[in-house]
Amino acid sequence: MTTETAGPPAAGPAKACANCGAPMYGPYCYACGQPEKGMVRHLANVLSDVADTIFNVDSRIFRSILPLYFRPGFLTLEYFAGRRTRYVTPFRLFFFLCVISFFAIQASLNLGDLHFDLGEGQKGIEGAQSEADLAKRTQKALDGIETAKRSPNMPESARASLDKAADAIRRKSEQRLAWLRARDAAVARGAPPPPDPDDEEETFSIDGTPWDPVANPVHLGWLPSFANAKLNELALRAKENVNAARRDPRHLIAGVFSVLPQTLFVLMPLFAVLLKIVYLFKRRLYMEHLIVALHSHAYIFMSLLLLAVVHMLIDGLADAAPAVLPLLKFVRDVMWIWLPIYLLLMQKRVYGQGWPMTLLKYAFTGLCYLVMLSFGLTGALIVSLAIT
Repeated sequence: MTTETAGPPAAGPAKACANCGAPMYGPYCYACGQPEKGMVRHLANVLSDVADTIFNVDSRIFRSILPLYFRPGFLTLEYFAGRRTRYVTPFRLFFFLCVISFFAIQASLNLGDLHFDLGEGQKGIEGAQSEADLAKRTQKALDGIETAKRSPNMPESARASLDKAADAIRRKSEQRLAWLRARDAAVARGAPPPPDPDDEEETFSIDGTPWDPVANPVHLGWLPSFANAKLNELALRAKENVNAARRDPRHLIAGVFSVLPQTLFVLMPLFAVLLKIVYLFKRRLYMEHLIVALHSHAYIFMSLLLLAVVHMLIDGLADAAPAVLPLLKFVRDVMWIWLPIYLLLMQKRVYGQGWPMTLLKYAFTGLCYLVMLSFGLTGALIVSLAIT
């Protein structure tokens, strides 16, 4: 005698695929692959899907972040072994940390918050027309810096900047004094005075003649007139930014740090090409090297993020809790030391070669990458000066 247990009748499909008419048994059509969801729905729903697609911030982020920072090569080896579902995908992890570190670096840059102008003292010196006036202006600029250094709320990084500014003012004063004496000597002889060097601005030459957007513009014959006009407009903007950076280098420093994440983002696939060349005889696919590059750059972005946070804590707690500053500075130094060690251990564990060969290839790839990074930052900075 048998007993049959009758379950509930199977529910039929709720709707048919709008594309091919096949029954829908899930979010995707099994026949043609079209998703059930389209773009014609509430904006909040669409933005939620976009955020999930790009960032995918769920419980997997916590299983990925700690190994990424403390276990070199672990996530890469797990991905190669096929254990991928439990962790954030390499590109999403890389992109997420790139975006977050970009905002953290921008927030940690306090160059614009300083209450003094590094170029103001030099600017005053440039206008001196006599030795007595020069001595007065120089002393006034140096006294202002000393007053600022005695401020109890002055961060340590700002004090170092003030010392450099004082040295620059002294050098500028000596140069101005030499020009004033040469000018007075020329006038006494009845000769024309030498040109004032402080009236000159940074520019470049075309065929030996200084560039001028009207009198001597950039003109490339193979470009249309509107493109040449745009080039001269960009050159004028770059010239103004360079001269502004000469008076106040904070603009240039901020520009370098602001383009660092974007530069690393662009250099990441080129680093994978470099790994492909260095480990050519390993016969690994380019995509394997790309996974290594994604995880290594994700770690670099995470390190920059944490360093920016520590930097903000050091500046913020300088007055409120000075006792913790030595600990925070120690943590910052350890993080800087851990960065190259991590990348070395990651390269050793992922590619599995001996220490001599690993050290040789690590030094070679590191040197090549630093060269690429230098060119990338220089190019990005030039573009930034031309368009900002």
